[in-house]
Amino acid sequence: MLVAFSVSPLGGESDGVAAAVAEAVRVVRESGLPNETNAMFTLVEGEWDEVMAVVKAATEAVQAVAPRVGLVLKADIRPGHTGQLTAKVERLERHLAAGDDAAPTGPA
Repeated sequence: MLVAFSVSPLGGESDGVAAAVAEAVRVVRESGLPNETNAMFTLVEGEWDEVMAVVKAATEAVQAVAPRVGLVLKADIRPGHTGQLTAKVERLERHLAAGDDAAPTGPA
């Protein structure tokens, strides 16, 4: 299972969110699950219960410093598949390198 999520503080005294988001990312990185953070989302890979526990803990880390928290979550639930955090991008890169113009034949 892959989960892309974004958690951020809402309300409070500051317009900056970086410190609170850093605490959420710290929780994800310390989880030991495969993960990646970019400018918009943090991606985590693992089994349902372990991924959702990490998302919950990351949300609670932000909630500890904010009166209100926003959470956006998108999941790719594909039982029996692991290593998709990198494999999906590798498949895309192979198509780009080959110059494929054909329509996709299956899931990414």
